[in-house]
Amino acid sequence: MKIWTSEHVFSHPWETVTQAVWRKYPNPHNPAVVGTDVIERHVENGVLHTHRLISSRWGLPSWAQTILGADRICYGYEHSEVNPAEKTMTMRTRNVTFSNTVSLDERLTYSPDPSDSEKTILRQETIVTVMGVPLNSYMENYLLNSITKNSFKGRDAMEFVISKINREVEEIMSTYKRSTTELLSHTKKSFDEITESARRSVDDISLVAKKSVDGFSGVAKKSIDDISCAAKKGIDEIQNFAKPNEPMPRI
Repeated sequence: MKIWTSEHVFSHPWETVTQAVWRKYPNPHNPAVVGTDVIERHVENGVLHTHRLISSRWGLPSWAQTILGADRICYGYEHSEVNPAEKTMTMRTRNVTFSNTVSLDERLTYSPDPSDSEKTILRQETIVTVMGVPLNSYMENYLLNSITKNSFKGRDAMEFVISKINREVEEIMSTYKRSTTELLSHTKKSFDEITESARRSVDDISLVAKKSVDGFSGVAKKSIDDISCAAKKGIDEIQNFAKPNEPMPRI
């Protein structure tokens, strides 16, 4: 049995790194993993539990194929727990293929760096056990070397995915800013149009009101003149009627 441990710090916050874990494969930086399939997923007490089947190629050399069997797609069973409240993500993986002769137990833990919340610490531990075949110690050392090389590829794969996530976030923010600017511009244009329309409407109303007042004033003036004329004419007629034409006879 051989034990391999490693620790790596990502210069990215925990939320970004754990999101990249789910989007890690397929990845050109680590083509050995050819697929991941979710078997079961549920939330219990605020913790996300996920069971996945991992498909990969081990790339065994000819001498190892002679001992273990022909190189082919190998499968591993993964169980992960994500606790967003405590900001911890733990993944445990065990191989299914070649399990009668080779046991690979891997544990990965992602947690925020206590000294810098903008960084994330990845701790890895793998226990390798080869049994029931010749050269088991040599085989264990070979597998450990492969695990070490794959760990670097895995980190490169993570950085590749994280860069994609960051670009997507930047594009979303850029689109949001562009949409906000266009919305403000459109709103200002609409407001200006409404203001201009309202101003024109007020001017039209003022003009109509002025015409109405002028028309009313003209009618009122004419009516007053007509009344004055009629009144003068009536007074003149009364005076003419009351004025004696001949002297009154004496009694």
